[in-house]
Amino acid sequence: MIRGIRGAITVKENIEEEIVPATERLMREIIKQNGISPETVASVFVSVTEELTAAFPAKALRQIEGWAYVPVMCMQEVPVPGSLPKCIRVMFHADTEICQEDIKHVYLEGATVLRPDLLKA
Repeated sequence: MIRGIRGAITVKENIEEEIVPATERLMREIIKQNGISPETVASVFVSVTEELTAAFPAKALRQIEGWAYVPVMCMQEVPVPGSLPKCIRVMFHADTEICQEDIKHVYLEGATVLRPDLLKA
């Protein structure tokens, strides 16, 4: 079954030196917590809020060994007034036997406020 595995992280500045490493940290944590491998991932979507323009965060996945052939797409979030700024969101589409309620969604830094209901101890 293909499941969506979500995550998000915030950065302090609109610079590549923050955007790419933060995205890599988030992706590595999603991969680790859910025990996924590149062969089980159909695609990864990455979105950023409108003020993050200094880098393509998808570049982060290319820095993880073995993930070079997984399709990744970057896009911009809908600029809703009052939404969390400087936020990078990720959605892995993975083939897994894990049931939906046992998926471990990962929210780091300021993004923990987005979906506290999905965070598990």
